[in-house]
Amino acid sequence: MPHATSHADVATVELDSALRGGPFHVALRAAIAARGLPLQRVQHHLSRHGVKVGVTSLSYWQQGARRPQRPESLRAVRALEEILQLPEESLIRLLAESGSGEDPAGRSGGRSYRSLVEATGVVDRLLGELGAPRGSGLHTLGLHERVRIGARRELAGRESHHIVRAHRDGVDRFVAVHHGDPGCTPERMTVHAVENCLVGRVRRHDDSGVLAAELLFDTRLRAGDTFLFRYAVEDGTAGVSHEYVRGTDSPGGQYALQVCFDAGALPVRCHRFTQQSAAAPRAGRQELALSGRHHSVHLVEPRVRSGFLGIAWDWE
Repeated sequence: MPHATSHADVATVELDSALRGGPFHVALRAAIAARGLPLQRVQHHLSRHGVKVGVTSLSYWQQGARRPQRPESLRAVRALEEILQLPEESLIRLLAESGSGEDPAGRSGGRSYRSLVEATGVVDRLLGELGAPRGSGLHTLGLHERVRIGARRELAGRESHHIVRAHRDGVDRFVAVHHGDPGCTPERMTVHAVENCLVGRVRRHDDSGVLAAELLFDTRLRAGDTFLFRYAVEDGTAGVSHEYVRGTDSPGGQYALQVCFDAGALPVRCHRFTQQSAAAPRAGRQELALSGRHHSVHLVEPRVRSGFLGIAWDWE
């Protein structure tokens, strides 16, 4: 006699599939259905977690009409993972993976994974552990970054060359922050001092894919002194990479970004973009031609403004 499939079995299968492949709103809707909770009950549970979200917002989220973006909304998503008995980071990662592109009208499809991490305060917490709050005595005159995308289309690593000026006496270090792609493993990443620095303490946050490394100078800078140093991060721990984003909360000097692709894994299109804030639409889209010989694209910004700047690419 064939086994009768219950509604609960079907809901569980649909949830498992949605958590694996997304998108975010489908997974959220499937999770709520699998637990059999009306939205009013979900809202009540969120309030018990100290998070206020309206029933209308929850409805929009599970329909895909709106996406959680504000810090309070992202805290709600993390609380939903617990309330709906889901694996930690499962909804956050789906939100990040589906939020890196743009729709045909040129509007932002959502916030990138790096900006999601910023919103949760992980970076500030790691900087605090290293005793290095933002704006710790150095002004960037120039930053040149070379990002490598490997044969598996993964973020293999990057090298950064900094030119800085001290705006107070006694500065003797810099804390570098590396944001891995969704699914990365910071414990497997390594940091190398390439020139004029040594690697000090390193802090990692596996759930968010963030690494913070202390780079020690061999001298104490006085106000007005300039300094050059280089370091590299070996990553290669995540899946397919689609973009590299650099964010800053204050104006700076020249920024150059070069993205180099493995000869056996070349994208079909690349473009640069800007974004005034993590929640703002992307703008300044400009197609970039891939170098035939070196398999790379680049951008140069003479003077960086506050916000985000990056290069994104399509594989097919």
